[in-house]
This record gives sequence, C-alpha cells and structure tokens, in this order.
Amino acid sequence: MKKRIYILYTGGTIGMKRSPKGYVPMTGLADLISQKIPIHLSANMPEYVLEELDELIDSTNATPADWQLIGNRIKENYQDYDGFIVLHGTDTLAYTSASLSFMLQGLQKPVIVTGSQIPLSELRNDAQDNLITALILASHYALPEVCLYFNGRLLRGNRATKIKSSGFDAFDSPNHPWLGKVGIHIEVESSSVLPPAKNNENFQLPDYGRHRIAPLRLFPGIDSAFLEHMLKLPIDGLILQSYGVGNAPDRDPKFLKTLESAIKNGTAVVNLSQCTYGRVEPMSYATGSALARTGVANGYDMTLEAALTKMHHLFALELKSDVIARKMETSLCGELSC
Repeated sequence: MKKRIYILYTGGTIGMKRSPKGYVPMTGLADLISQKIPIHLSANMPEYVLEELDELIDSTNATPADWQLIGNRIKENYQDYDGFIVLHGTDTLAYTSASLSFMLQGLQKPVIVTGSQIPLSELRNDAQDNLITALILASHYALPEVCLYFNGRLLRGNRATKIKSSGFDAFDSPNHPWLGKVGIHIEVESSSVLPPAKNNENFQLPDYGRHRIAPLRLFPGIDSAFLEHMLKLPIDGLILQSYGVGNAPDRDPKFLKTLESAIKNGTAVVNLSQCTYGRVEPMSYATGSALARTGVANGYDMTLEAALTKMHHLFALELKSDVIARKMETSLCGELSC
C-alpha cells in the first residue's frame, strides 16, 4: 500500500511566477506540479495531497502567527497521512522549521520543510529535485522529527540556518551533523536522527505572536545607554549575540548592571555566539563569566533561528521568565548540545 503524504504550500519562490516587480506568489501549484513532474508515472512515489494556504506568504512577511497556522494544519491532518512536507520561502525557512520542531515535539512521522531558489515555473530550477527528494524522504525513511531538506542536504530543522542568498546550497547546520546527504544514493545517518518518542506525541500549539523577542548583536562601542534605550521598548525576551565563546564588554559596569536589572524585572535573556561555528563557553574568559553572573542564560550552540523561535514558544506557553531561562539551557528536541 502506497504511503500518503500531505503537502502544505505556504508560498515562497518554489511556486512563484515572474511579474514586472519580480517574482510573486501564485496559486495553482498542484496543477503546475502535475504538468512538470509526472510523479504518478513512478511506482516508487507516494500518493500525495497538496493544500494551499488561502493567502500565500512571501516568507519575508512571515510572522509567529504563520508558524502557528502551519503547525495547526499539520496537527489537523496528522492522523490521515504518513508524512508531511511544507513548501516555504527560503528567507525565513529556517525560522519556520525550527518553530515547528518546538510545536510538534514527540513526532512519530517525518515533517520535511523545503523550498527552492528558482521557481518550478522556470525551465532551469532546483524546485523539482527538492520536492521529489522530499517526497521520497517523507515516505520511505524513518525520520521522526522536523527536517529541512535542500540541495542534497537533510538537516535537523532547528539546527539549520541560511548561509547563502543565491546559491543552491543555501542551508547548512554548522554545529550539528547532517541527518543525511543525497547524491546518486540517499544516505540517511540514523545515528544523527532523533529516536522516536517513547510516549505519544506531545504537540504544543499555543497562541503565538503576543510576545516580543529581539536579538541584539554586540558591536565595538556599544554602551549602557544604548542597552538602556533598547530595554525601554516592550521586550519580553532578549537574545544577546556576544563575541566568540560568549564574551561581552565588562569595562562599563553599568552595561552589565542594566542586563542584571532587566533579568530581575522579568526579561528573559539568552547568550548566543556571533560565530557561525562553536558554542558559548562563559567561563573561558573573565568577560564571559562576568556576563554569566548577571543571570543571562547560556544558549550553547543554538542558531539564532532556534533561539528566537524557542523563546517565542516558551513565552506562548505562559511560563515565567526564570523558568524560560532554565529551559533555554535545556535541549527540548535536539536544538542544542549542552
């Protein structure tokens, strides 16, 4: 019996068409797929149903509420299909794949998020290979987690980040091994894939979009006045992108004091490294340990995408900021290595 796959087309380059203003989302992707990719001619391909969002999204415009919408569509159809594919724009694809991993914890079935750099409507494109491979992965491989597939790379959804704006190899997971690579053969590294949950699925889909999370990338010359000004905004959580292994300037005592006061007043703050590779090791330098003493949570080797979506998720669960800080340091679904 053939597997059944649910495809959710949310928008993005994969289904766009040319316009005088550049590429724009278009409806009717199912018809275009049937014309350009005669999947039914292959006995190896699964059956699938493609649903389009009522309002297609250029992923540049995606919001936390859109993550919730996508997660709910998967939850609503979960019992009727063997695997799921989300077609999405590349600009914020890594944010959506990370957010889905937190909403859909304990998955027993594959959820593959993919897209393309060139639309399927173009003669030369990467959309066809990405979609066909995602269908094969979702129907023939044991992948009980949210994955991101792109250009031969199968990545954990909450470990991926966009590294190129125009190359086909647009995504990578710098601090975690690929879950698989696709060339002539499909090679899935089972040891890198999350094991199936021992209990039932633990889906959590709270209302998103009510909290404000902001990243702040440190730069030479940043001072306490700048930080104070930023924290006057209605911010619930702050992602501090520090130098190296988690270092921040300590020559200005008021800078650290401002952070400490914000944390005591209920702002959740997590420390990430600006470096693409590596992790936060706050005790390596005095500047890092001084930052840790303010109460800033250690983000270890999380991507910015994972940290931001995770914090949104924890706030949406109505947890207190001190509980959120502790959970930011704990792996919920493979997003960090302690």
